Amino acid sequence: MTPKKKRFYIIFSAFSFFCFIVGITLIILQDNILFFYTPSEILQKNLKQNEKIRLGGLVEENSVMRNDIKINFIITDLKKNIEVSYKGILPDLFREGQGVIVQGYLKNNIFEATEVLAKHDENYMPPEIKKKLENQ
Repeated sequence: MTPKKKRFYIIFSAFSFFCFIVGITLIILQDNILFFYTPSEILQKNLKQNEKIRLGGLVEENSVMRNDIKINFIITDLKKNIEVSYKGILPDLFREGQGVIVQGYLKNNIFEATEVLAKHDENYMPPEIKKKLENQ
């Protein structure tokens, strides 16, 4: 076997092994990888029943309704809206007009959330730095 052929087989084998490992990893993690969808994308897709997904957007103003431990609110991407139903305690950062990500299942065009994650403001500045900037 010539050195050129030997080098080709080594490179081909290494590439094949790499592709095999990446493929196996993706198959194993398939159930744990959750994609982030907006309300417009979810309403356009045909989702399987009991498929766990993440929905993200803004909590619509004046849409939060609380009944004991059950909370209903609407998430919007400023184009389309989806009603969300959640049983549990909301995070402290949850409020109307704020970004939120909910994880759960879409049933009859109502998103039943199992987890709510509130997004914080990206423009946060520590008070000490804010004071120094204001003084200057």
